[in-house]
Amino acid sequence: MIHQQIHLASQSPRRRQLLDQLGVRHAPLLADPEEDAEALEAVFPGERVADYVQRVTALKLDAARRRQRRRSLPGWPILCADTTVVVGLRILGKPADANEAIEMLAALSGRTHRVLTAVALWAGHSAHAALSESRVMVGDLSADDIARYVASGEPFGKAGAYAIQSQFAAHIRRIEGSHSGIMGLPLYETARLLKAARVSFG
Repeated sequence: MIHQQIHLASQSPRRRQLLDQLGVRHAPLLADPEEDAEALEAVFPGERVADYVQRVTALKLDAARRRQRRRSLPGWPILCADTTVVVGLRILGKPADANEAIEMLAALSGRTHRVLTAVALWAGHSAHAALSESRVMVGDLSADDIARYVASGEPFGKAGAYAIQSQFAAHIRRIEGSHSGIMGLPLYETARLLKAARVSFG
């Protein structure tokens, strides 16, 4: 069976844009107001970053499958993803406020950090999963650089308090890995999952 459309269980506009870039027809499958989506992103003590991001993505996929059944929606494949920024051994989530955004950006200044994005796709009766890992080297950020970027509002809702496709790109010296993975959906890995699940795109 060839699938002509999928559900995207993400509110990220970047993931929608990247699926559009692949030519994938998709419809949103967002959480209900009573769902605590943020609770799924809690970090277990001592948890490895790769284990964390894959566990969170699997939990999001399970929640999306229940949502699809509860709403009696078409049984299209469901795509989920989660992106995690880690500096040293510390996972940087989404900043809760300006002070936390400032602290996160200061931690990234002049250092190389990792960005991991896990992708999971449910189709038919099976799950397909992939993991992308990239390294990002950030130049030295002055206090004014950080203040201006935080004032733009861009850091909020972003893991690690930045978006690579925003003005913050001016501070990125080098990346190794997947640019689209750093944005939130690695296209190479995602395309392979879609092909394995017989999803039509392109």
